Amino acid sequence: MKISNNIINCKSCVYRNLLYEMLSDEEYGLVNSSRREMIFKRNELIIQEGDEISEFMYLRKGLVKLYKTNSKGKDQILSINRPGDFINLLSIFSNKTQQYSVSVLEETHVCAVKIDTIFDLVKLNSEFSIRVMNRMSYIADEIIHKRFEINQRQVKGRVAYMLRFLAEQIYNKNEFRMPITRRELGELISMTTENTIRTMSEFRKDGIIEMEGKNVNIVDFDRLKKVCEMG
Repeated sequence: MKISNNIINCKSCVYRNLLYEMLSDEEYGLVNSSRREMIFKRNELIIQEGDEISEFMYLRKGLVKLYKTNSKGKDQILSINRPGDFINLLSIFSNKTQQYSVSVLEETHVCAVKIDTIFDLVKLNSEFSIRVMNRMSYIADEIIHKRFEINQRQVKGRVAYMLRFLAEQIYNKNEFRMPITRRELGELISMTTENTIRTMSEFRKDGIIEMEGKNVNIVDFDRLKKVCEMG
């Protein structure tokens, strides 16, 4: 991790409207004086489950995975998060420690604000408080929706759902480099690594996708979409 100084003022940040647009100049000053920007490389850990919560964080650039680790040391990926997401908002008001870990999938830029500043703004600005609650509800709803969509599908439908998610919501194109391993994909959709690899191979044999290493090209998106919808 290294410190960055790309953003001079929060008002110049493209993501400020997601949370900070209703702040006064004085309140913006509080945020600016207590924030820091960080750049993380692939596989670096941003948040460790169980650590004390000291900052509120959101993604400016990159891709991360949120996951929990069970008593046997096995990871369960909860979600993949993209720029504009608030990666620890679900924990900061209900716990003093992080309830999940966050690891980097691609070079990621994070902006962090001291948690005490966020608490002060919640007390000072009712509009800000409502915006925070709205974002918390949105994040929780999105995670629940994705888990429901994945769990109601069979093996092929789960893999198709995630490929479609990556193409439509992460990369906005049908050709991309897989940001996670086959094992991690299995963790995300609650499947074994073997079933995940087998399904990807079947998609390739059926002419739905092309694969070369970690590079994936969805050559028949309509068929992938049909597999996804049929479940």
